[in-house]
Amino acid sequence: MTSDRLHDASLRFDYDDQRRARLVERSVRPELEELADERSRASVSRDGATLSVRIEAGDLVALRAAANTWQTLIEVAERSAAAVDLVET
Repeated sequence: MTSDRLHDASLRFDYDDQRRARLVERSVRPELEELADERSRASVSRDGATLSVRIEAGDLVALRAAANTWQTLIEVAERSAAAVDLVET
């Protein structure tokens, strides 16, 4: 990080069941290394049916960009999981 002062945000996503949360988590976890840079980093954790993304950034612009990126990644993973459900039924 380029700044001594960190900004952070926590994103929380609640699902109907642990299976869906686990599927979304596994879909986005590989992006952690790809998206980490000197301006921001993130961590992903799951507690049951709740998925959490914690973002730290050296400046507010980087924090906003990272938050938007992670929200989009989660949304894509959710849509993909829903498509899998349609195929399986």
